Amino acid sequence: MNDSRLRRPSAVRTLRVGEIRVSYVPDGAMLLKPAGSLPATVDRHWSRYGAYLNDTRRLVANTGGLLVEHGTRALLIDAGFGPRAVPEDPDHPDRGAVHGGSLPGNLALLGRSPNDIETVAFTHLHPDHTGWACVDPPLFTRATFVIPKAEWDHCDPMVAALEARTRLVLAGDEIFPGVHAVALPGHTAGHTGFVIASHGVRLLAFGDAMLSPLQIRHPEWSATSDADPARSELHRRRLISELLRPDTLGFGIHFADVVFGRVRSHGRRAAWHPL
Repeated sequence: MNDSRLRRPSAVRTLRVGEIRVSYVPDGAMLLKPAGSLPATVDRHWSRYGAYLNDTRRLVANTGGLLVEHGTRALLIDAGFGPRAVPEDPDHPDRGAVHGGSLPGNLALLGRSPNDIETVAFTHLHPDHTGWACVDPPLFTRATFVIPKAEWDHCDPMVAALEARTRLVLAGDEIFPGVHAVALPGHTAGHTGFVIASHGVRLLAFGDAMLSPLQIRHPEWSATSDADPARSELHRRRLISELLRPDTLGFGIHFADVVFGRVRSHGRRAAWHPL
């Protein structure tokens, strides 16, 4: 693998899961303070994993969404940060600068308009996942918003404005042909992944259950942004076991320019192998 992919935001990337086409749709990027984001780490870890840090010593994470196409139908999982930018706050424990704005243009590059999206599903309701769903005037004028029920029960007033077009779902529910919700709580109370399956192949979109491929090698490293670190670690370990299955691919929305990959075992540890 080209190490530079670990230090840059992802471009549009597409693959097929059986008869379903999936594409990462970039919106922008988010820079994370490494030790602040993964507080179990110390300097020696970042000496070893320096390949993951950009020239300002930040972890590079994406904001964007996952376009899922089945024939003429289209689903978007997560909706980026939206058309805004926030500079780095030196007092914030983990987050550096973040910006969005590119998602509509990248949808167009993929041959889709916002009006083509019939469903926007959310892994959780943090602002870097709901951005384009909360703009005025609305972008996704025809879409139903699919939100995990446990997440909706804890949402803020801005997201509550989506209620008129919201469908609440539980783990196991099918939200789109071949796409089912799977509970991955810990990052938030209702954090949810989505399994996309077709013709014996699965792709697991796991949201913020992991912010960096390093958490596959070190599942004990929970993020500062995890509401319940112990629960997050428990579900991360279960998630990694699922990703080790030979029929399963993964999608890590924040994984720099290695968003699609497989997990393989390396002795007592596992590792992310980008596609």
